Amino acid sequence: MNAAAGLCCRFESLHFGSLCNSTPSPLSRKICLPFAVGPNSPSADLATRLPQQKGSFSFFTRDRTTFATTTPRKVLQERSGPVAAAFGVDLLPPPIDRDLQELQEELGAEFSPEGVVVTFNNDADALEASKSGFAVVDLSHFGRLRVYDDDRIRFLHNQSTADFNLLKPGQGGDTVFVTNTARTIDLVTAYIKESSVLLVTSPSQRRELLPYLDKFIFFADKVKLQDVTDQCFMLALVGPQSSQVLEDLRAGDLVGKPYGTHAMFDFQGSPVMIAVGSGLATDGYTVIADAAAAGDFWKTLMQQGGVPMGARAWERLRILQGRPVPGAELTPDYNPLEAGLWNTISLTKGCYIGQETIARLITYNGVKQHLWGIQLSEAVEPGTVITLDDAKVGKVTSVTETESGFFALGYIRSKVCSEPGLTVHVGNAVGKVVEIPFVRRTLDA
Repeated sequence: MNAAAGLCCRFESLHFGSLCNSTPSPLSRKICLPFAVGPNSPSADLATRLPQQKGSFSFFTRDRTTFATTTPRKVLQERSGPVAAAFGVDLLPPPIDRDLQELQEELGAEFSPEGVVVTFNNDADALEASKSGFAVVDLSHFGRLRVYDDDRIRFLHNQSTADFNLLKPGQGGDTVFVTNTARTIDLVTAYIKESSVLLVTSPSQRRELLPYLDKFIFFADKVKLQDVTDQCFMLALVGPQSSQVLEDLRAGDLVGKPYGTHAMFDFQGSPVMIAVGSGLATDGYTVIADAAAAGDFWKTLMQQGGVPMGARAWERLRILQGRPVPGAELTPDYNPLEAGLWNTISLTKGCYIGQETIARLITYNGVKQHLWGIQLSEAVEPGTVITLDDAKVGKVTSVTETESGFFALGYIRSKVCSEPGLTVHVGNAVGKVVEIPFVRRTLDA
């Protein structure tokens, strides 16, 4: 077994739930190369704020109340001893220079009580970087669920809208979990591995989706579920220069590949998964790796010229892009067709939960409302009614402020709005309906 395959074996079996496998896919085998990071930083002002000396070992974890904790090596050994002995490898992750939270604090990070970076007090710069450079967003509070065992593909194929049978190891894509009446539960990204599937969920649905799926696993089903969120970190690289960053880090084989394509890489002795797509309809990539590598990887991206982005700026970008989220656009009031998630739906895969309702809506042109962007003359609150000629035609779901004014997402009835340009009233504000990049309104879009 070569070094890359050995690293992947360790990562698959012993770290955070099968992000790669003992026998890498052809794509993984081809590009499982060490990063080569030069000492020169394109962003000297940020690099000088980051410490260069070696620090003590720290292990980065997350839960609802803790952003980062220190885990002694003894504790790690106690947790992993039997597994490590069985595979004859060292489970202990390599030391990292600094804890991720400490590095983020030095860049001005402000944290929520749950440990999420709210802002680096640079929202305008971060948003500009997402358009002209590259921004780095810590999305470790998003859920990561591992689905494994022999029936994993069949199970997920039957539980959500996408055709999992078409996906091969090294590929991925978005899918929607819906109720039996096709009401939305969550928009999820799935990454297919040799022996597992990694699901990336919305933050609010991490703890809800696992028990929801578990109730559909019956005695004879060979399917197992595992929440691996706390064992790994997740970053998004957003912006047109993100591809050049991958080239500089010798991960350029992913550049130009379809959305969801992913592969394993070695970063300073730690396995890292990089996937095409940032979760938005813009250039970018997703990085998921062992929590122990979080600080070093973050520092490397900053030294490559990355601009840190907090959750507040990410939310603004999310609204401007039109990505629907649970609790706002994805609720029991709406189905995935109304939310503009047509690209996640297969009409040829056969039966799945909610399939009959979705097929009927498409066949009989029964989609009653669509998600749109709305440029506003003044601020409004989510839930504000949208009117046309004094008649209620929709409702606002999300609102953000931009440099040019206020912008909202909202559902508007199909019979009054089938294309952008319509002028509506939203409370006391005047609104102009505009298209949003993330949504798709037809199956072939």
